[in-house]
Amino acid sequence: MRKISELAGSRILVSDGAWGTFLHQKGLQPGGCPELWNVTHRGIVLDVARSYVAVGADMIETNSFGGSRLKLEKYGLGERAAELNRTAAEISREAAGDGVLVLGSVGPTGKMLIMEEASPEEMYEVFREQAMALEAGGADAIVVETMTDLDEAVLAVRAARENTRLEVICTMTFDKLITAEYRTMMGISPSDMVQPLLDAGATILGTNCGNGIAGMIPVVEEIRKCNRDIPILVHANAGIPYYRDGRTVFPEGPEEMASHVKALIKAGANIIGGCCGTTPEHIARIKQAVGGGRWL
Repeated sequence: MRKISELAGSRILVSDGAWGTFLHQKGLQPGGCPELWNVTHRGIVLDVARSYVAVGADMIETNSFGGSRLKLEKYGLGERAAELNRTAAEISREAAGDGVLVLGSVGPTGKMLIMEEASPEEMYEVFREQAMALEAGGADAIVVETMTDLDEAVLAVRAARENTRLEVICTMTFDKLITAEYRTMMGISPSDMVQPLLDAGATILGTNCGNGIAGMIPVVEEIRKCNRDIPILVHANAGIPYYRDGRTVFPEGPEEMASHVKALIKAGANIIGGCCGTTPEHIARIKQAVGGGRWL
């Protein structure tokens, strides 16, 4: 199978949508470990993956976002990190078959380097373990996502790139300031991330979470100004969430998200999918909006 970066250079690709939101709807309780469901509720996790394949996603992720040993330790599952990540990739690989790509999801560790809650060496090692397990389970690429600390993101990309044969994607999460600029919670701008992550070995960059799809357009434009060639991936929320009657509501429906696809592609996006609050219906409408063409 061709590299994702090569495919993204020839046509617009569509990724999948939310996993955590979906699993909570299926019964995962607040405070529960999503990655443990890979072994305790394998059929449900497989159904989530298959639901995105069924609506035409070109790639699906794995249920491994919080699968680093450091993150799993809070559930007493640190020693099962390799098993849970490998199983996550095996499930998505089964759902994907031969025609859909599998992205091994790697999220933040939850530890802050600046506060010395973990050393760079320790963090590199847990990312190495996770990436290798995802590759062993059949992932086609690693997606390091929802990062806010550039140093942690660089360590994750390096660990995956240096210890697997897989391409590495990296996305960071930006919030809009009152100045209309976009920054991560650690103060990193879209421009700041580009060269360090490329130097670390990422072949696709992007942004996920934090914003609805319209809010991703300025972020993509800023990345594209820094680099004209790097493929850009966007996983947008279904709008900015709010609380109503004790639950989190994501306000953007499938039609509204799809209405921004053309502008997002014009800004420079090559791969478009969803993050929190998005469903197979959102991805189906994004797929229809993308069609078979490219807007230049």
